Amino acid sequence: MEIKYIDIHSHLGFGDYQNDFKDVLKRMENFGVATITVGTDLESSKEAVRITDENENIWACIGAHPADKRDFVFEEKDFAELVKNPKVVAVGECGLDYFKMEDEFNKGLSSRSEAVRGESLVEFIQEEKERQKFEFKKQIEFAIKYDKPLMLHIREAYEDAYEILKKYEGKTTGNMHFFAGSLDFAKKIIELGFTISFTGVITFARQYDEIIKNIPLEKMHAETDAPFVAPIPYRGKRNEPIYVIEVVKKIAEIRGEDFETVRKQLLKNSKDFFNLK
Repeated sequence: MEIKYIDIHSHLGFGDYQNDFKDVLKRMENFGVATITVGTDLESSKEAVRITDENENIWACIGAHPADKRDFVFEEKDFAELVKNPKVVAVGECGLDYFKMEDEFNKGLSSRSEAVRGESLVEFIQEEKERQKFEFKKQIEFAIKYDKPLMLHIREAYEDAYEILKKYEGKTTGNMHFFAGSLDFAKKIIELGFTISFTGVITFARQYDEIIKNIPLEKMHAETDAPFVAPIPYRGKRNEPIYVIEVVKKIAEIRGEDFETVRKQLLKNSKDFFNLK
């Protein structure tokens, strides 16, 4: 297949695709779409590698999401064999996620808040932030050791993430997936050698327009984060990698640039940055 688009962040290993996985792959082939399928813990990372081993034009990213499973501990020994697979092209999605911490504390949803009964909200949030930072640094160092870029998940924690990444300046690089920060922050993270990627949210939310217009096209990627956040005209449905085409179209529209020029540059960006063979 001739690759025309690369969705640099999807989750094809999630159960959302268990009933029509082959159909999803066929549509990807028909439209010339490749993808990087991303793990969020050890089991989903193993599944990402299995999928990429069995399918051409799919690569894997392995690591641990900062908040999906708060009791999960990243251990190098668990991921060391996976990362040696030549189709593993990144580490993550890792990072910091401070979203809805108060809700989790109040509802008792996290194992940490249940285990430490009687701790205050302030204590819980502080402990959770420190836990995430510790796990994040472990994955950064793992990525440096195995010479892989990071796939970053940062949510309502941009400044803390920047301070951590700044300490590793020149030693690592990566992509900040599902970017939702400011233009100023986008410029700061790009200066550190990182890229940023946009999802289908840009097709229906205008707060991304200024960023897309004002950062170099060479420093961005298109992604779906499938099965989440399907773009217009598929909003409300399950997302899948072929919908990255709508993201590419919207980037070209927002920038006022030729679609083919944007498509080719984004394709080159992804191939070069993630060293996709």
